Amino acid sequence: MATVADIIRIMEKLAHPSLAESWDSVGLQVGSRDWPVETVWVALDPLPEVVKKACQQQVDMLITHHPLLFRPLSAIDFNTPVGAILQLATQSGLTIFAAHTNLDKAHMGTNHCLADRIGLTDRSVLTDPSMAEFRKLVIYAPASHEQQVLNALFETRAGIIGEYTCCSFRNPGVGTFLPSEHARPFIGEQGHISHVDEVRIETRIHACHLADVLAHVRKNHPYENMAYDVYALPSEPDGQGMGRVGNLKSPVSLKELTGSLKKILNVQSIRFAGDPDRIIRTAAVCTGSGSSLMKAFIASGADVYISGDLHYHDARTVEEMGKGLIDIGHFASEHLIVTVLADHIRASLDQSGIRARVEACQFETDPFVWM
Repeated sequence: MATVADIIRIMEKLAHPSLAESWDSVGLQVGSRDWPVETVWVALDPLPEVVKKACQQQVDMLITHHPLLFRPLSAIDFNTPVGAILQLATQSGLTIFAAHTNLDKAHMGTNHCLADRIGLTDRSVLTDPSMAEFRKLVIYAPASHEQQVLNALFETRAGIIGEYTCCSFRNPGVGTFLPSEHARPFIGEQGHISHVDEVRIETRIHACHLADVLAHVRKNHPYENMAYDVYALPSEPDGQGMGRVGNLKSPVSLKELTGSLKKILNVQSIRFAGDPDRIIRTAAVCTGSGSSLMKAFIASGADVYISGDLHYHDARTVEEMGKGLIDIGHFASEHLIVTVLADHIRASLDQSGIRARVEACQFETDPFVWM
């Protein structure tokens, strides 16, 4: 029988929590890692009706894209919607787990799923290169303190690549410096050029951990001013990051593409902006609310931007630039992941020889109704 911890391991391998935005709330929200799991449900939202039905059908774990606990609670009032869900889930032994912006950015996450459904080829991450998720950190240390600095580096979240930790590369060399009269050099003398045997230590780090890593290594570095370099690393093709951009299988007009998306996504209505006859060859996509990536879309050179919750001024911008915009809605852009994620968890459990039933929640609907 599976446990909550078994399912969490599968989810974190797919969408590691370190990918989540700093403001986000992801991971285990209600329950215990030790609880047994016979049945898992996957849903987009932890709605009261979803949680109620899950409890009625004795589901053990509910995985949702949108978090139940998005902001810290100052009190748990069972008469509030969130409080009622917490009470019901706790009394019924239902674990609730969320994968939000980490799943959006994951290699096989929501944006990958939407790009797949549309049929984009030669894909890459949409995020602006200046907002790259990962950095290469290079630290220069005297050869005598190589291991001390390396140990400090590996006490942080630096050097994680997939299932491997403590990843680095080192080169020996000679560093030079001239201390001023106000310096307090660890090696050398004021007013004299020093030639020191040093080691160049390179590693990979998530951008959100950079400040903490530098602060910790500085405490263990002998130099008065630690020498280091930081380089932004471009995303791998269809790698990890927000949004995707790629080529359509064949050129179509903006109007034709909008019509085909209605059928692909099985939605009643879609908004679009731009010249209906404009020929579209490349498209950028972002699941959920995509306005924050409008600049990245423009920088990408794509002909059309497909997302949800797009604004009036976004539409005016694409009109002025001779591009296209298609608003498919927040729900339609993300609900695709529910079945895909359930299939992924089921396959991962089968591969591991762990038994549990995994089902996609099929009764969720878009809260907006088109007249």
